[in-house]
Amino acid sequence: MAKFELKLPKMGESVAEATITSWLKEVGDTIEADEAVLEIATDKVDSEVPSEVDGVLVEKLFEVDDVVQVGQTIAVIEIDGDDSGSAEAPKFEPAKVEAVKETVAVAEVAKTVVAAKETAAPIVNSGDRFYSPLVKNMAKQEGISQDELDSITGTGKDGRVTKNDMLSYIQNRGTQSQEVSTKTEEAPKATPAKATQSKSAPTPVVASGDDEIIEMTRMGKLIAHHMVESVQTSAHVQSFIEADVTKIWNWRKKVKDEFFKREGENLTFTPIFMEAVAKALRDFPMMNISVQGDSIIKKKHINLGMAAALPDGNLIVPVIKDADQLNLVGMTKKVNDLAGRARNNALKPDDIQGGTYTVTNVGTFGSIMGTPIINQPQVGILALGAIRKVPAVVETPEGDFIGIRYKMFMSHSYDHRVVNGALGGQFVKAVKDYLEAWDSNREI
Repeated sequence: MAKFELKLPKMGESVAEATITSWLKEVGDTIEADEAVLEIATDKVDSEVPSEVDGVLVEKLFEVDDVVQVGQTIAVIEIDGDDSGSAEAPKFEPAKVEAVKETVAVAEVAKTVVAAKETAAPIVNSGDRFYSPLVKNMAKQEGISQDELDSITGTGKDGRVTKNDMLSYIQNRGTQSQEVSTKTEEAPKATPAKATQSKSAPTPVVASGDDEIIEMTRMGKLIAHHMVESVQTSAHVQSFIEADVTKIWNWRKKVKDEFFKREGENLTFTPIFMEAVAKALRDFPMMNISVQGDSIIKKKHINLGMAAALPDGNLIVPVIKDADQLNLVGMTKKVNDLAGRARNNALKPDDIQGGTYTVTNVGTFGSIMGTPIINQPQVGILALGAIRKVPAVVETPEGDFIGIRYKMFMSHSYDHRVVNGALGGQFVKAVKDYLEAWDSNREI
């Protein structure tokens, strides 16, 4: 019998590792080619790792919550045939498995140390406690010290601190800090009443016997953490503007059937709006930036994030890479592809990486405007409101008159640390101008 090493496959240029979330097969189970063996997670996207061969699972080299590097062997499958013509997988004895994990841990620590800011002490593995890169990053972002992290009780394998442990700790951290402060304070100091007021802890919510308690999903917890983190990081301000999209409405109505017949794609409003946003970002490159400490990173590529709904109701943001380089046909195909794969939970980890600016269509749910939260580490996000048929003043060379027009509001949230009101307003005004200047005779 020969043995086949099942390795963690490459999942995109920017994805180097994944966390095992569950094993779908156990040792001794028969596996068919292309059958899923385990589930993995990379930040937001959950994926399955299928077997490349028929055989029997004989060894699992990692457990749930373990972090695995791309290309690492995660399981050994026994297949029919002799060892000739098929490289036999090495026998992974327990001691060797631990050695492999130790090597991975050292590499992860080194990577974290390099990435850490010079002014902050890096988080490292302490004694027999191993911290995954995600846990270290969360600790770094929340300002959790090494001693504080070492004190967190882990619920993972061998007492390892998991993402859920971190989210729970961060959520209750304010209360814990307040208790510790009260216990260690030797004597009250005379200070003004306003200065002694501390941030009040959230009032505990008590569920009655008739209430239903629903556990948040892993993605729900991550989204909640990202949203709170964004509000704490960026100074959010908004600019609102109304655009007359009558020309676009009539043009799309005129060409959509021919477009579908020729391209096999539905022409929605989204790719039209994305095209206008990409043009505006090219005009105002200082909206296509990120903040790193006291520095601004000006992005070379315009990669548009597109908020899309998942089957469970959560939102995910797949990215249209180099959006300013696409014509309307290319933009339509990309938008439809990403939206379709989001609905079917078929997005790949690399599909949600590298965004430089995000657009969200709140009008899909009937909202005429919204105040979206910035998708970090970006500095702006545009919410598109519902298109409404309204009476409006129409200006013509012959005079003004009241007419029926198709209009929509656009809400621009931006990071006031680096984007002032003039730039934020000029950018959304440029998007409006591109939409209102639509060529009614444009060829598809």
